[in-house]
Amino acid sequence: MKKLDLVKINSCAPYSVKEDTQEGAYTFIADSGAEFSIGFMPDDLIRSDESYECIIGNLNGVKSPRDKNVKATVIAIVEEFFNANKATMLFLCSTSDGKQLMRGRLFKNWFDTYKYRNRFTMVTSTLLDEYGIDNSTIACDALNAL
Repeated sequence: MKKLDLVKINSCAPYSVKEDTQEGAYTFIADSGAEFSIGFMPDDLIRSDESYECIIGNLNGVKSPRDKNVKATVIAIVEEFFNANKATMLFLCSTSDGKQLMRGRLFKNWFDTYKYRNRFTMVTSTLLDEYGIDNSTIACDALNAL
């Protein structure tokens, strides 16, 4: 994966984004105090030359309800990911607390309501894992066929 341009991200993102080189992630702090981390790991689920899993984590567990700036900052990072990489992105929602379907709906809604949503192809799915847990999965692709 090519490194993302922080200058480009921060020119669009309402929150200041920093690179965590140790973790290989991009981080920001919301007005609520919630600390977010967004990382991209090589993926082997999609049969593609270049595909990555997008991992969004709330590092300190502080909530940021209905914070439009979180949405705008995440979108700025995802936009730069696609500007820098001709790749497919897979967003798998954590099942640790049973809120994976809600997370999937939120992520999909962010991009369904984004004014430049036509830049993306999105395919959503709910997959049952080996433990019988529903996993919300979203595959995103920018101007490429999935």
